[in-house]
Amino acid sequence: MTVHVQSLIRDRDRTALLVVDMQNDFVLPGRPVAAPGALDIVQVIAELASRARRRGFPVIYTQEMHRPEETDFGIELHFEPPHCLEGTDGPEVIDALKPEPEDIRITGKRRYDAFLGTDLDLILRCAGVENLIVTGVCTDICVTSTVQHARNLDYRCYVVRDGAAGTSPQRHDAALQCLEHVFAYVGSAQECLDLFNL
Repeated sequence: MTVHVQSLIRDRDRTALLVVDMQNDFVLPGRPVAAPGALDIVQVIAELASRARRRGFPVIYTQEMHRPEETDFGIELHFEPPHCLEGTDGPEVIDALKPEPEDIRITGKRRYDAFLGTDLDLILRCAGVENLIVTGVCTDICVTSTVQHARNLDYRCYVVRDGAAGTSPQRHDAALQCLEHVFAYVGSAQECLDLFNL
């Protein structure tokens, strides 16, 4: 089953751009959990953010952060090395995508899912948001976890295929294939610009 975007998106004016974890430790080469291809999506996200601001859409950045003593990682440390430790530059959004003063930051994200333990849902509902344009890293981890939760909260998600990067090209493609089944519409940045009149 493929989601049809024209029936999924009811009111284009009730939209926000969600930039998932475009942080130093996830994006910059040589960092603990740098995603292959993350640098390749920066310009796409920057253009979407600029156009979303002009359109009056909220631009929301999520930032995974962990306590420096590593007490909040849980089983994550069985899968990944320590990363995004508070007090380092690891959790900071990369310089090329620095949020503007009017943008919203969701900080203190301790898990892959950007809704879990944060005020993201509250922020979106207070802003009257119904649709999420989703970008960022990693497609197969934090992006997919967040989109699945968003779908269960009845947000209508548009995942930007060329505005996301996974832990490998294969896992990126696999994650998108799963998401477009019943969780989201997956399309290109150009399709997104056209659909949302950006």
